[in-house]
Amino acid sequence: MNKVYQVYQVSDSTGETLDRIFLAIKAQFSNFDCKTIHYSFTRTKNQIDKIISKSKNEKNIIILYTIVDQSLANYMSIQAKKNNIPSFEVLGNLISDFSKLLKKEASRKPSGQHILDEEYYKRIEAVQFTISHDDGKIISDLEKSDVILAGISRTSKTPTSIYLANRGYKVANIPIIPNKETPNQLIESSKKTCVIGLICDATRLSDVRRNRIQSMHEDRPGDYTNERKIYNELENSKKLFKKYNWPIIDVTRKSVEETAASIIKILDILNSR
Repeated sequence: MNKVYQVYQVSDSTGETLDRIFLAIKAQFSNFDCKTIHYSFTRTKNQIDKIISKSKNEKNIIILYTIVDQSLANYMSIQAKKNNIPSFEVLGNLISDFSKLLKKEASRKPSGQHILDEEYYKRIEAVQFTISHDDGKIISDLEKSDVILAGISRTSKTPTSIYLANRGYKVANIPIIPNKETPNQLIESSKKTCVIGLICDATRLSDVRRNRIQSMHEDRPGDYTNERKIYNELENSKKLFKKYNWPIIDVTRKSVEETAASIIKILDILNSR
């Protein structure tokens, strides 16, 4: 039986950065069984003492930490070593190396990435715009979008839009509905704004739609999950995308993050022209 590790994620901020880094690490190891315990806003020696004290009574502990205060980070390292607990400082060396390269002292300020600056409010505005333009709710001002996503039902338009919005992109997404005309506003807006078509394998899409109906108890026509009908929907959407020369992304084997990364890459290429 594999060991079950207890991974303590200790952060002096929200822990979001550490969580994402750990997910990337974990993905590299198959059969890595673990339970993750989060300790956010850890900013005193007393808090660290409590974490170390708790870990003494546990087995297979690993401590990952992001603490920008150097003295506090050193204290964590010393206490972990003293108690024979494996610990890894995630950002410390990187910050120090950047400091040397830039010949500048790092501020060592916790939550530095969460400052309420212009960039932060830009992201909030993008999220508000994206939510209000989800699923074709508003199409009168599509040209204000940074990117427009189009695709048939359940091709990850909404989750991808929200993810991009959190990165600061204003996104509108438009459903391609069988037997309905493509909105003229979408066609006109594509002359100024990048439109990207999302497609998916028909079999996979049929499963996704079926699961959606069951979990949400939706009332949908029988054609909605019919694989042959879905295939036709996809082929018609491809014809539309190719007609207007819109880039196409197949989301079948892509996570939302990977789809978003592909979209950002397309936008970067277009903006560099």
